[in-house]
Amino acid sequence: MAAWGRGLAVGVILAAVALAGTAQAQRFDPRAHKGPKHGVPNEVAVLGTTHLSGMPKSFDPATLGVLIDRMAAWKPQAIAVETLSGLQCDTMRRYPSRYADSIKSYCPDVSAAAAATGLDVPAANAAAEAMLAAWPANPTPAQRRKLAATFLAAGERDSALVQWLRLAPAERVAGDGLNTALVEGLEKYRVRRNETTLLAAPLAARLGHERLWPMDDHTADRPDGDTDPKAYEAAISKAWDNPMTKRRMAIFEALQAQVDTPDKLMAMYRRYNAPDMGGMAYTSDFGAALEEPSPQGFGRGYLTYWEVRNLRMAANIRDLMGVKPGMRTLVIVGASHKPYLDAYLDQMHDVRIVDVARLLR
Repeated sequence: MAAWGRGLAVGVILAAVALAGTAQAQRFDPRAHKGPKHGVPNEVAVLGTTHLSGMPKSFDPATLGVLIDRMAAWKPQAIAVETLSGLQCDTMRRYPSRYADSIKSYCPDVSAAAAATGLDVPAANAAAEAMLAAWPANPTPAQRRKLAATFLAAGERDSALVQWLRLAPAERVAGDGLNTALVEGLEKYRVRRNETTLLAAPLAARLGHERLWPMDDHTADRPDGDTDPKAYEAAISKAWDNPMTKRRMAIFEALQAQVDTPDKLMAMYRRYNAPDMGGMAYTSDFGAALEEPSPQGFGRGYLTYWEVRNLRMAANIRDLMGVKPGMRTLVIVGASHKPYLDAYLDQMHDVRIVDVARLLR
């Protein structure tokens, strides 16, 4: 090749490299554009938790007091929890061929509250929003009972519980839309052992909140392995049978077995929210599913559900901040969701992720 030809070729290559470098430099990253320049940004702290319904019988819910104190000290203005909204459950009930199992697992029966109030789920949600828009600074017990009944009809049992807890014990009686059956249901739910009843609702009531914000999403659910459920279960179970799963389960079991003091409970929550937990969850669970080799791609289907669910959860959390920009939002969610929600929410222009480990010290 003549010298001028070689020079031309080198020039073309260098130009291509320069263009590639420019394209790389100009790739859009939402995280690089944080705002606003004026005003208070939204802050989100994601608290990863074990599901307290699975704690051993020796677990004393009173040990959660120190955790509630730490979260209250941060003064969140909204608390989002891993439950489905009444409106989503109402939508899923219209598609039972796909969501029958999910409805049974995640959607409380609202028929008794509908009969007591005369409101279906959409009407009850609209009524609750209207009540809160005109909510007085010092509502009467009758107003709280009516709002609790309306929340129950709306499929918002957790927010109904917040209203119930904000009543003096002597005022937790039937009336104003709450009949005896609904009162009995609220009392049973109040003493149920899960992170919403033991942690989120008491914290919301203590902070003077009027409701909790459901942010979970199960619209990505499908019947497991539609075509071959047994093969699906076998493939996923095999993927999960790996050294990291054994290590992770050993950590969890050891932590949960010894939570008999507030200090040990806080140590458990610090471990669940440690930086390395996301990588461990991926390696043992979601990454293992990604590489699961079945011809049907069972693991990749499971991973699709997981990613879509977390994306929609993140969207629900982001959505609730739009009503009142500059909010502090506490998200209480299963520990495996935490690293995904931190990563997804961190891409939002008007969201700052607060290191929850700082709040747990």
